[in-house]
Amino acid sequence: MQDTAHVSRSFPSISLPSCGDGSPVEVALIAQLGIGAGDALLRDAGLRQAQHPRFVDALDEPSARLGGMHLAHGDASSLYSFSVGRTGHPFHRHAGPRMFTAIAGSGGAQLRFSTVSDAQLQQDPAAFVRALRCIDVPPDCLFTVRFGSGTWHQFVSRHPRHPALFALSCHADERSGALSDAQRARIDAGTADIPSLTDTLPAALQQLLDQTDLDQLPRVTLSLRAPAASVLARWCAGSRDLVGRVRSGLARLRPAHGYIGQRAACGTLGTQAAAPADSLLQQALPQGFDHQDYTYVTLPAHSIGGHSARALLEAVLEGFVRNPPPGVGRLMALRNVLVAPLRLRTSPLGCPVSSLLSDGAGERFAGRFPVHAQATDAADRSAEVLLGADDRHLQFRSCVRVQMLDDGAAVIALGTKVRTLNAFGRLYMAAINRVHRRHVSPAMLRMAVAHALAPELATAISLQDTALA
Repeated sequence: MQDTAHVSRSFPSISLPSCGDGSPVEVALIAQLGIGAGDALLRDAGLRQAQHPRFVDALDEPSARLGGMHLAHGDASSLYSFSVGRTGHPFHRHAGPRMFTAIAGSGGAQLRFSTVSDAQLQQDPAAFVRALRCIDVPPDCLFTVRFGSGTWHQFVSRHPRHPALFALSCHADERSGALSDAQRARIDAGTADIPSLTDTLPAALQQLLDQTDLDQLPRVTLSLRAPAASVLARWCAGSRDLVGRVRSGLARLRPAHGYIGQRAACGTLGTQAAAPADSLLQQALPQGFDHQDYTYVTLPAHSIGGHSARALLEAVLEGFVRNPPPGVGRLMALRNVLVAPLRLRTSPLGCPVSSLLSDGAGERFAGRFPVHAQATDAADRSAEVLLGADDRHLQFRSCVRVQMLDDGAAVIALGTKVRTLNAFGRLYMAAINRVHRRHVSPAMLRMAVAHALAPELATAISLQDTALA
């Protein structure tokens, strides 16, 4: 077979016309990554994909649905990730068109397509092989692929020591194409995935394919740095083969973790020695107390969004439960381990609001949160709850208070009173007093307020945390 090479000053690409009546197959190289970067990236992305809540491992093509349809907004598109390993995957097709962006492993990838129509196959099954075309993609390369409905395709690695590719695939219209009733039902129910939208090659065609020497098929080789048949290309392929394996091995030394940062709500943080005179906290622990603090955040009017005091208080209480500061959580985990032998009360939440997780009988705020007392004024401009619990070494009571100001701003506060019951309680409070005042209470209040003003951010983070767990 004669080899020829043509220079491309843009993205090296090929458009293969359909042998039937479908759309062409289009493949374009976009960029060359660093030597050996493909294997390391594929390994990292594959590990993250496997932890996704919608991960599916089937047909030698692990995949995850990253984003589903939003039919209420007229959006029938979906976004998937998928990967193909060292052994490739079987020939298959989909009812709808496909377009994806992918990165090849450090051995390169071969893309195989047959655009024969069902009518042509019924007349002559050998038409499948005659329509077969192969496209070679170089190692460590970013590329795009687009093909029409019903196109048979198979992706394999060009080197047995390396994975083939990792891709992000956009289904522009999930409901397009000649779908079966079962496939359409899954799509409409929002439970579709790549395997359920896939038809594999019939046994007769697979037998015909097994008898075919794929090396003799027409082939297009795309490259970015040097012609495929050149000495430089062979040297580059060899170095990427070696470095890819090394970089992939080194990548095993670090965990494939990601991080989601959340910025707390803007507001002015302040403290004062005690709760206001009309606070529920003032009447708490009438026997006396040994510690008290009061932290508040003042929010500008534009950030409140028309919330009433009671509605804002409910959202803040939910924020304490659903959006606790990670640092405080780690401190509580350490504290729980240290005090467990002493049979003291433990909780994953910081002590000022830990009683929100209580499941005992008693008064409830908004029908949800256990409280010792609650108060809301007639105009719903002020709302407050009293929390707390008793332990072997101390008793604590906390107030969470929302006060709407005349200029539309709001003050959200967290205050605490503690009564120690013995020498250990006094020692315990002396040990935690500084970190409680300067870190625990301010951090918990800020994160709870952040959730109250933007709960969708905490919800997104919570979903990611659930997937990691």
